Amino acid sequence: MAVEARIPLARPAASSPADRARVRPRSLLVDDWLLLGGSAAGSFCLVWVLYQNLAAEPSVAGFVVWWFVAFASMYWTSVFRLQGRVLATDRLMSFVIAAGAAAMLVPVFVIMGFVFYKGAGVITPHFFVETNQFCGQLDGPKCGGVAHAIVGTLEQVGIGIVIAVPLAILSAVFLNEVGGPLRRPVRIFVDAMSGLPSIVAGLFIYAVWVIGLGRGFSGFAASAALSLLMLPTITRTSEEVLRLVPDGLREGSLALGGSEWRTVWNVVLPTARSGLITAVVLGIARAVGETAPLILTAFGASVMNANPLAGPQESLPHFVYQYIHYNPGSAPYQRAWAAAAVLTLLVLGLFAIARGLGAAMSIEARQRRAARRDRRLAKREAAAALSQKRAAEGAGPS
Repeated sequence: MAVEARIPLARPAASSPADRARVRPRSLLVDDWLLLGGSAAGSFCLVWVLYQNLAAEPSVAGFVVWWFVAFASMYWTSVFRLQGRVLATDRLMSFVIAAGAAAMLVPVFVIMGFVFYKGAGVITPHFFVETNQFCGQLDGPKCGGVAHAIVGTLEQVGIGIVIAVPLAILSAVFLNEVGGPLRRPVRIFVDAMSGLPSIVAGLFIYAVWVIGLGRGFSGFAASAALSLLMLPTITRTSEEVLRLVPDGLREGSLALGGSEWRTVWNVVLPTARSGLITAVVLGIARAVGETAPLILTAFGASVMNANPLAGPQESLPHFVYQYIHYNPGSAPYQRAWAAAAVLTLLVLGLFAIARGLGAAMSIEARQRRAARRDRRLAKREAAAALSQKRAAEGAGPS
């Protein structure tokens, strides 16, 4: 009778307690920060010694690149030796993503810092409330202000938003929710308008409104040109946002007997409200700093004109364009830098307000507010029940 040989199977080696411990990839302890700092310092010193001695023509850019490579290698190796391959790869990719974000933010802060550095000396409280009507090239840089340009910019951008946002959202709803044989032509038209040069929008309004209809230069003409620039950006972004709304919400609304438009109005648009506000913010960013359409439509003025329907009107981009052509160091040149700083502050303020509204109207924010409301209601009911119980106990026989 044949006897089968049994070969014992190899058992996996018992893992150490450190390997069995659960580690969250995003949790960084003191040892992790020390390891990160030590890798950065060690790679910096290593690259400093080797790059300065071996490089033919040392440069700051080359040093930063080699330092990044050395740090990534040293950090990955250190984490791999201590915590394994999974955490090493996760920490390295987290660092690469953070470094990419920092590389994108550094130019933004450099540009903003330079603008504020050039214009901070001219910005005073009266710079926001006075006009440039009685200021010439020989006057000091602190003469006058940009109140007329701020009013013009706010009115022109505001009217442009009122014109562009309803049309853009309706177009996005048509492209994503309604459809039909005109969907493809409309999408092609929107994509073509996305690459429309700003000067072409200004020329179109100039030919149709200023010259063709004889309305002359005005802030409304500038708003119409800016709305042409906002329209494709808001439409395309809104369409992408509407695509992210789950189909189950639409199906549930239709199954309950809701019509298509009631589903869009009461379900789809409220769900995508935060994303739609982001689309509006992107549209404002596309148009708020444009100068070419304003030259052909608003024309500019040195006096206050709060009526966008009559007469030329100033704006901050046109103010900067008009005065930056003077000699560097002159008073108008310094006023141009100050107006650029004010425009930057204005854009940041508008974006902060828009993002705050978007966060306040998001689904998560509404859920948090509803939860707080429920907790307050439960506390009031508990307090009322407790008071009734005490009143009943006090009214009983002594």
